Amino acid sequence: MNTIRSVCVYCGSSPGRNEIYAKAGHLLGRSIAKAGLRLIYGGGTKGIMGAVAEGALKAGGKVTGIIPRFLINREATETALDRLDELLVTDNMHERKHKMFEKSDAFVALPGGIGTVEEIVEIMTWAQLGHHRKPIVFANINGFWDPMTALLDHMTAEGFIHTAQRVKPLVVNDPEAIVAAIMVAGSSVDAPTEGVQSVIDKM
Repeated sequence: MNTIRSVCVYCGSSPGRNEIYAKAGHLLGRSIAKAGLRLIYGGGTKGIMGAVAEGALKAGGKVTGIIPRFLINREATETALDRLDELLVTDNMHERKHKMFEKSDAFVALPGGIGTVEEIVEIMTWAQLGHHRKPIVFANINGFWDPMTALLDHMTAEGFIHTAQRVKPLVVNDPEAIVAAIMVAGSSVDAPTEGVQSVIDKM
């Protein structure tokens, strides 16, 4: 039984230098909506974040934005946020990340900066520790994540990732193929685990 109901997307709040990134975000958002899944994302209405939300909303999808109060005027506008059918405002980044994890059945990293890397690496760390089995995807648009996947391979080869079988992020080049890959991965386990709350709370 496939239990994927929502997909968390991590990505940049700026568009990057190549317009292909925002286009990929829009296509991914649309694909999530077309599959009847809820988009969970960081609440920004600019850059790639805004493109993902726009893609989902235009396709009639449900969108949950989760944003810290101090970032509202930096990464979004209150007018644009009114379009989301659910908005959660947190006190800090830590609370935001926990809520995104709790509400999501799968995770996708589109191109982004240090914050995007930090978010997806934390999700992989929790998977390595056995706290969840939710699918993890690198949306490898224009080879953006090639250096990251090479680093993961290097870490494994050098003996620093001892439970590599638990950290198997999918690498998908086509943004419109990501949802299908998630659904296949989601059906390969009994259900995405919710994680051990007492352990997660300490992270």
